[in-house]
Amino acid sequence: MEITKNTKIGELLEIAPEKANILLEAGMHCLGCPASQAETLEEACDVHGINIDELVEKLNA
Repeated sequence: MEITKNTKIGELLEIAPEKANILLEAGMHCLGCPASQAETLEEACDVHGINIDELVEKLNA
């Protein structure tokens, strides 16, 4: 699965739960929140002040 800025957090965690650590390290500590499950990575990055391009690169590495 190629992860993009439009990938929903819930979808990512369902398919690749091991990626949760990368999200947590980036500062997304709300992964269990029901609202976050429907958010795209880009939306979450905007809220948390995280660089989306750097995060997507790490998730796809």
